[in-house]
Amino acid sequence: MTLALIDYGAGNLHSVANALRAAGAEDVAITADPSVVRAADRIVLPGVGSFKACAAGLWGISGMVEAMTERVQVGGAPFLGICVGMQLLATRGLEHGVTEGLGWIDGQVQKIERTDPRIKIPHMGWNDVGLGRHDPASGLIEPGEAYFLHSYHFAPDDGASVAAMTDHGGGLVAAVAKDNVVGVQFHPEKSQGYGLSLLARFLEWKP
Repeated sequence: MTLALIDYGAGNLHSVANALRAAGAEDVAITADPSVVRAADRIVLPGVGSFKACAAGLWGISGMVEAMTERVQVGGAPFLGICVGMQLLATRGLEHGVTEGLGWIDGQVQKIERTDPRIKIPHMGWNDVGLGRHDPASGLIEPGEAYFLHSYHFAPDDGASVAAMTDHGGGLVAAVAKDNVVGVQFHPEKSQGYGLSLLARFLEWKP
């Protein structure tokens, strides 16, 4: 099984690759080659930084978004987005202006609103992950504690796409899912046993 870990200059690739291997992945291809993505059995899109910069990096690779769309949306390959890689699933992001996303899960990425002066932004560190009202990820996400680092959050249009929530001065979406696509706002590669267990389940996931 080949897993394509997309290199678009916006992720801590080697940490994610090491975590995937620790979780049981045998063939992790760190790649910026659309043909590798088009042939992969599973795809992981990491992301660190602003929505705008990450989108520019991804769309800046000729043919990459088309290859991802063909393999995931048409071919049905399981897909995992991490942090900004999850946020890019949205219709648009509102960080540094309006930037179009992949639009695979309708919604927008907007700034975390400070509802309590004691709440710090960015949302950084360990926090609980609780399941959403539905189970769009078919058991992939489990309750636990994960490591977060973000100032913007994904607000889906449809609550049925919410796979998990966390609380930081109010509810924030911790994971989204739709069909063969799942995204997590937290960093599995920094979330120790909880994160490795999630990655191991993703490697076996048959949506």
